Amino acid sequence: MEATALLIDAPVTDLPRHTGLEARIADIVAPTLVQMGFELVRVAVQGRERPTVQIMADRADGGLISVDDCEEISHALGAVLDVADVIHSAWSLEISSAGIDRPLTRIKDWTNFAGHRARVEMAVPLDGRKRFAGIVLGADAATDTARLRLDDGAEVALPLADLRRAQLVLTDALIEATARPRPATDQTN
Repeated sequence: MEATALLIDAPVTDLPRHTGLEARIADIVAPTLVQMGFELVRVAVQGRERPTVQIMADRADGGLISVDDCEEISHALGAVLDVADVIHSAWSLEISSAGIDRPLTRIKDWTNFAGHRARVEMAVPLDGRKRFAGIVLGADAATDTARLRLDDGAEVALPLADLRRAQLVLTDALIEATARPRPATDQTN
């Protein structure tokens, strides 16, 4: 019970980066997710006529997210988003886990999945290129960069603010690693 109380009081930190409507939705739903024992991985809004709000979440304890968890999150966040009224037309909500070949949206993702292969696309070119692939080396909160060892052996520091998308590549090593629960990381840093 004490762990739950600490989790509820914990600040929402290391949020994924979003802009516009997705940023507003992330700010609205993240505190509720934290109170429920989950973490926000990504928000995406797809479509114009009847937009779909896609919310990707992780369990804060490092365990695997279940269908029941997704249903619980859907009910809670649906109510929160209805009250906030950020989308002024009909919309639908999709809740999912991050999956094995998950996006890398937070510093902790880059740290937790160090040693695994990823593909990265930059919004702003870095040294004349926008696409990178290689082994995740971690991230540095102080410099707000993620590190990747490229296929040619060179290492690159990628400014997190300039990432368009980064995603793990499905490999046997990743499947094996994600079959084991990840240890929970400290949310107070």
